[in-house]
Amino acid sequence: MTTRKPIAVATNDSAQSQAAVLWAAARAKRAGLPLVLLHVVDDRWVAEPYPWFGTLQEVGQELLQKAAARLDGVEPAVSTELLTGSVGGSLAKYSKRTSMMVVGSGSGHLGGTLADRALQVATGAKVPVAVVGTQDLEGRTGVVVGVDGSPEATQAVAFAAAEADRDGDELTVVYAISVPNPVIDAGLSTATLASLAVDEERIVLSETVAGLKEDYPDLTVHQRLETERGPVDALVDAASGARLLVVGSRGRGAFKRLLLGSTAHGVLRHLPCPTVITRTEAGANQI
Repeated sequence: MTTRKPIAVATNDSAQSQAAVLWAAARAKRAGLPLVLLHVVDDRWVAEPYPWFGTLQEVGQELLQKAAARLDGVEPAVSTELLTGSVGGSLAKYSKRTSMMVVGSGSGHLGGTLADRALQVATGAKVPVAVVGTQDLEGRTGVVVGVDGSPEATQAVAFAAAEADRDGDELTVVYAISVPNPVIDAGLSTATLASLAVDEERIVLSETVAGLKEDYPDLTVHQRLETERGPVDALVDAASGARLLVVGSRGRGAFKRLLLGSTAHGVLRHLPCPTVITRTEAGANQI
């Protein structure tokens, strides 16, 4: 462990955020890190200090105390902090003080869904962001990671491999590609060209996981090259029974100006299990 920064989890007392709090608490306990419970009072519509804004702050403090009470007597040490500002922006800014940010997903919320908030946090955060839904995690096993040969994917594999090895899980590395169809794309390519494309991308997949056996000799790694479905569908399917899904913040096909790639965006919209969005600059913060 290379950092003592806490794990932070945002809550608004929805079922999704309650699940996120429990997930974050379990992870913080395992990592021996403090846990911070956060709530953001959205002040985007406040042009001046209206009297009722103080009431919102009081409600927010009560909500945090209620969330902390659910963890009473459970390690690790728990603290709370009330933030003000835009929800996504405030959480992304606060992430600089953490080793991981955890948010819930999929519940209605003033000004947008928590899925929207998760996207905003994952876009702006400088540390891994875990998005947790209300799926039953009982009996789930394995860690799934999406790759595409990009630096972000390499970071995601490193995170996922360490995660799987630490808990004795198997790791499934999924690479979804689009290959020419010799019938639909008649005149544009041949079956031989399609086969060569698959062979080349299989090499990319193999190179992505190269070295894992040396670093984690007991880790079982499965490689899955998907040619029939896009990345989002392939990852959601592969992770349907998994304990955790890991994806990079941006793939090799994303425009550099985009902070969150289409695959990460799509997966968060169809969350199959707790999902971690990693970032290349967060490599030292493996927890």
